Amino acid sequence: MILLDVIILSPQEIIFQGKANSVTVPGEQGVFEILPFHKRIISRLVAGKLSIDGQSFPLHRGIVKVNKNQVTIILEEAS
Repeated sequence: MILLDVIILSPQEIIFQGKANSVTVPGEQGVFEILPFHKRIISRLVAGKLSIDGQSFPLHRGIVKVNKNQVTIILEEAS
């Protein structure tokens, strides 16, 4: 079974690092799900919750990059 390699970074620390079946994020154009073999994408993220296999993380704003089953999410520091 192919899984996603996921990392969530904030300016201060690594919030999550591990494998996942799916990641759901709040993009500027709406919420979307990332699954294995997702097409390459970079998207801005808006306030909401991101979910990794059902585990939720609060989000103020950030960026997601997907490339070859690697998902990198960089969170903006909350003001």
